[in-house]
Order: sequence, then C-alpha cells, then structure tokens
Amino acid sequence: MAAEDGARSPTRMLAEGHLRIATGGRAPADGGIAVRHIPHHHTAKKEDGGKIEQDNLGDANPLPSQELGKLVNGTKKVPATLDDYRKLVVPVIEEYFSTGDVELSVSELRSLGSDQFHNYFVKKLISMAMDHHDKEKEMASILLSALYADLLDSSRMSEGFMMLLESTEDLSVDIPDAIDVLAVFVARAIVDEILPPVFLTRARALLPESSKGIEVLQVAEKSYLSAPHHAELVERKWGGSTHFTVEEAKKRIQDILREYIESGDTDEAFRCIRELGLPFFHHEVVKRALILGMENLSSQPLILKLLKESTTGCLISSNQVSKGFSRVADSVDDLSLDVPSAKTLFDKLLSTAISEGWLDASFCKSAAPGEDMWNASNEKVKHFKEESGHIIQEYFLSDDVPELIRSLQELSAPEYNAIFLKKLITLAMDRKNREKEMASVLLSSLSLELFSTGDIMKGFIMLLQSAEDTALDIVDAPSELALFLARAVIDEVLLPLNLDDISSKLRPNSSGSQTVQMASSLLAARHSGERILRCWGGGTGWAVEDAKDKISKLLEEYNTGGDLKEACQCIRDLGMPFFNHEVVKKALVMAMEKQNEASILALLQECAAEGLITINQMTNGFARVKEGLDDLTLDIPNAQEKFRGYVELATERGWLLSSFASLP
Repeated sequence: MAAEDGARSPTRMLAEGHLRIATGGRAPADGGIAVRHIPHHHTAKKEDGGKIEQDNLGDANPLPSQELGKLVNGTKKVPATLDDYRKLVVPVIEEYFSTGDVELSVSELRSLGSDQFHNYFVKKLISMAMDHHDKEKEMASILLSALYADLLDSSRMSEGFMMLLESTEDLSVDIPDAIDVLAVFVARAIVDEILPPVFLTRARALLPESSKGIEVLQVAEKSYLSAPHHAELVERKWGGSTHFTVEEAKKRIQDILREYIESGDTDEAFRCIRELGLPFFHHEVVKRALILGMENLSSQPLILKLLKESTTGCLISSNQVSKGFSRVADSVDDLSLDVPSAKTLFDKLLSTAISEGWLDASFCKSAAPGEDMWNASNEKVKHFKEESGHIIQEYFLSDDVPELIRSLQELSAPEYNAIFLKKLITLAMDRKNREKEMASVLLSSLSLELFSTGDIMKGFIMLLQSAEDTALDIVDAPSELALFLARAVIDEVLLPLNLDDISSKLRPNSSGSQTVQMASSLLAARHSGERILRCWGGGTGWAVEDAKDKISKLLEEYNTGGDLKEACQCIRDLGMPFFNHEVVKKALVMAMEKQNEASILALLQECAAEGLITINQMTNGFARVKEGLDDLTLDIPNAQEKFRGYVELATERGWLLSSFASLP
C-alpha cells in the first residue's frame, strides 16, 4: 500500500501533522487489564511524576515511549523494518485471540520497542479480528482501549484507522461485510474515546469520494453514531462490553469473595464469578482469594476449596491460576508489611495447590533459574505424554471424538499438540486397522478444531525423525507411516506441498526421508484416493468419484420431492461418515442453484439434529464451499450472499465449530 511505502497518502498526512487528532484517554492501570476502558477526563503522566488533566479533545501530545522501550528491551534486538515488525506482531495477535491475555499482549508489544510501526499494529489487529467471530472483534476493541495513551498515542491510533479505511476495497474481497464491520470499529473507537468525533470529518476530507472508505465513515455516522442511545448500541454490538472499570471489577470480585467466606456457598460464588463475564481477569479472583486466605487464617479452607473446585471445574483456567499466584509472589514482600508471616503462608498455599494438582508444579521457583526451567519443562512434557496416552486409549475404546477433544482442551497445553499427534499415530501403528482408521478420522477432526497445519507438520516430522527407533518395535513402521502421511493429504489435513516442507527438515537418505518419498509415490499412483481411503478398511470399496456420484443422485432425488427420513437413511447407508463433508458441500451448492433451497437446508438441519453428520464434517463441508466461492460466483452471481445466509443459519443452529470463521 502507498501508506506503508511512505507515499503521501492520507495516513502519511496524518503522520506529518496535516490532520491533527486530539488526545484521548489513557489505558487502565495494572498493565492494561482486559476490562473496557471507561473514558472521561483523561490524564497523561508528566516527566516529574505529576499529572496534567487533559480534556479528551485537547491537542497535547503524549510523551514518546522510546526511552521506556529501551529500558524494557535492554539489548534485545528490535525489528528494524516494517516487514520484520509484521512477522513478529502477527503471532502476538493470534496468541491474544487464543488466550485473551491483555497484560501479556501489552508486554510483548512493548518489548518490540518499535513505536513507529504501531499504526500497523492497529490495522493488523482490526483486519484480523474482522475475519473472526464477534468475540475476537470485542477483544480487539478492548485491547486498543487498554493500549491507548500507554503504548498507542492518538496519532498512531488515527493513522492505523486511516490505513484501514484506505484498504477497505482489499478487505471487502475476503470479508463481504467489511464496510459494516469496519464502521462499527470506527464507531466503537469514538465511543471509547480513543478516536475523537472530528476524525470522521478529517478522514472524509482525505479519502476519494468514490472509495469504500467513505462508505465506512457514512455507515459509522448514520447507522451507529447518530442513532438514539448510540453509545449503548455500539458497546453491545458484539455482546462483550462489561461496563466495568478496572476498579469496579476489583471491587465486585472482593465483594464476591467476602460474601462467599461468610456464607460458604460455593455454587453461588461460582455463579457470581461466571456472571462477571471476565474470564481474562480471573487472575484477580485468584490473587484476592489468596490474600484473603493469608489475612484471615480461618478462611483458608474455604478459599482453597473455592480455588480447587473452580480450577478442576474449568471455571478458572490453569493459566489464570498461575498468573494469580505469580502476582501474589511478586507482591509478597509488600504483603509482609501488613501480614508478617505472608511468605510462610504463601509457601504453604503454594505447596497445597501443587500437591492437590490444581497448580502446575513448574510454577515453583525454588531451583536455580536455568535448571528449574529445564526440569519443569521435562516434567510437564512427561505429564502431558502420560495424560494424552490415557486420553487416546479411552478414545480407541469409546470412538468418541467430541469427548477426546474436550479432554485435550482440559489439558490446556496447545504447545504440545505435535507431541499428541506423535503419540496418537505411534499407538495406532501398534494396533489393528480399526485403531489406525480411528486415528486418521480423529486427525481430520483435530485439524479443523484444535491443530494448525504447523502442529501437524511438526508432529509428523517428530515421527519421521524417530522412524529408525520406531521400526525396532513395529516392523512395518515405514510403510504404515507413509500411509498415515498419504491419508492426511487425501483428507486435506495436509497439502501435497507440505510433504516437501516436511522432507526438507529430515536428513537426506534417512528412513524418515524415504518414508516421505513412499507417501508421495502412493499419492502419485493411479486411483490413489480410493485406495488410500480404504487402506485400513475405513472405506466402502467405492472409488471417490463413485461416492460423489451416489451423493449427487440421492440429493437430486430428495430435491425432486423425496422423503426427508429416506434421504437421511440413504446417507447412513453410504457408510462413509468420514466423507459426509462431501454431502454438505454438494447440498449447499445445490441449495444455491435451486429455487427450493429451504428443503435442502432442512435436510442438513435433520442430519445435524440426529448426529448423522457431525459438527466436524459439517464445518469441513462449509469450508470447502467457502474455498470455491470465487468459481461458484461465475455460475451463481449471488453465491457469496447466499453462502453468508447459510453460515448465519448454521451458526445460529449450532451446526458449525466456533473456529469456522478463522478457517482460510
């Protein structure tokens, strides 16, 4: 884009001062907690530690944060170019959407120390959120509010929004409702006072009259900012506004805990914590509960019960528990001024939490830093391998994919997804064809919901690197592993090009490298698809094209007046549950082409309600249609519009995984 290349674009004019934007509110205390920034009468720090009261329409510029960045970064290398910054900032945003951890995101962004690129951060955060669910859109607004006037000054914020307005045409290619979504982001920024209202007028003067950026400004002004009670409308647009300041949230948590200590009603305390709607702030619950337990020894049993049950019941995540303990550990010296035995009491609470299993033993910091990290890592991996082994064995007995996914999520260790994949395939290779087929089906489901392509590639690389050792216990391990690789490509878990990437990470002429070549040969063979699908008895004996033809015929027959239950029975009789995504794909395309789309959607509804087509297969089918929309539009001009309607219906009725919006 011109803005990024330094051309004299509206964004560049903002940076040069031709478009002055007023300073707004500063971020909340406590490192930018993920509670919505409540504006009005903002303050900016002076160098001497005092404060200057600023009205949110004032023109004072916040102090630069380069010096602070130097202090934080020390000698750490910082990105020198926008390309370097872009590569580093995308994982920060992805991690934030995954964890909801505002403090961590603020810390990571601060550590980059590249204030001159923060306008790009605004653009990238919002553009990525636009392609996700309302939850991520709300999270993006919260993060911008938390960063404002701390790391993001008014000029960078305005430049970021101008870059978005300039690129609205490009965003609309991939996000059909980009204009409306971006309009909400602009309106929300004005309501949260991180953009001044005058931004609309000044931005309009810098954009071409026929641009979609102008449409965004018009929608923001007329549909959102001019409506009665517009602030409340905009805040609730994505369903995430809490209307709590940080201090209000802390007070509510304190009240919940004190009431719990008086009543001993755990269920009521859980209900109140849940109603706060602040899962990213649960570390404050842990911190305040621990402090109460140290201040009032008689309350310790109740406090420990609350924390243990909230953790084992997944109300408070293990990450939030660790963070709460960490915050208390950091402040235990100060606590000792009021509670002389604070250190001893904290150590006892820490020991209890670890021994009862609701705090990871790796939290303990008693060992030397390097040795402690090494031992903690080894212990955590060992624990994960043991737990994942139990989960996989249970899956082989129950064939319950959703239950396995829930169990894997409860382990809360996505960084070990590759280890899980290695464990799954290793165990399957040492069992019968039934378990091998189940492992491939599971891998297909995990690739949609939990595992990235990177996780899967890393898992296979680990398997291939240890192929020689595996062959000592499993004689035909290379051929079995080649089939798993080939099946992953057939199931679209991996792309054919991924095999080349995997091979490049292996030693030439090693057993692993030869296994990849074997998988490529299997895929290159004639009629490879149906043979690989049937390699462990999971197929029906039909060629893939035959199966597709049968699916088309049963849908055509149903569409011409067939019976709903009979159509479901025909799908069941196909005996290819792992191929039901093809049913979904063909049904959606047929719905777009035919007039009586209601009956076809009714079939999908029935299949979903009966569990005939799983949510994973349903999501896979929608994803395949999404990938082919450009081609479909050539024959069905309104294909994009129709598909959006189908997605809304499917989301509303629970057919799709929550991760569908993030699928490419």
